[in-house]
Amino acid sequence: MSRDGTDLRTRTKQFALRVIKAYSAVCRLRRDRFDDAPLVLGKQFLRSGTSIGAQYREACRARSNPEFVSKVESATQEADETLNWFELLVESGLVPRTKLANLMQEADELIAMLVSSAMTAKGNAAAEERLPRPRTRVR
Repeated sequence: MSRDGTDLRTRTKQFALRVIKAYSAVCRLRRDRFDDAPLVLGKQFLRSGTSIGAQYREACRARSNPEFVSKVESATQEADETLNWFELLVESGLVPRTKLANLMQEADELIAMLVSSAMTAKGNAAAEERLPRPRTRVR
């Protein structure tokens, strides 16, 4: 990943685009007008899956390290929530695992990358706190 986070920004955006396509496909699964499960679950993963990139972009514009960590952790939560909705679609029998396997794997990888990013930022902040501060002269 590059130092400015562009690789993760690109991956989260590509993931969001794939989530939008998956949502369109899931909406077509509706068997009759009373079968709302695909729509309800689809709206949930559409919201959380497209939020990951938005949260990460906000993190890249953070004004402080704690703000960066907070936004990255929010993105991580959204990625985990998206994975949950995918698992429910598969385990309920609405979508075959093969149809969502790649998206589920990408969600797992994004979670790992986001967790790593937050941990690195926390470690950097802790290291910074241990650095000796220059003394200022009091007049």
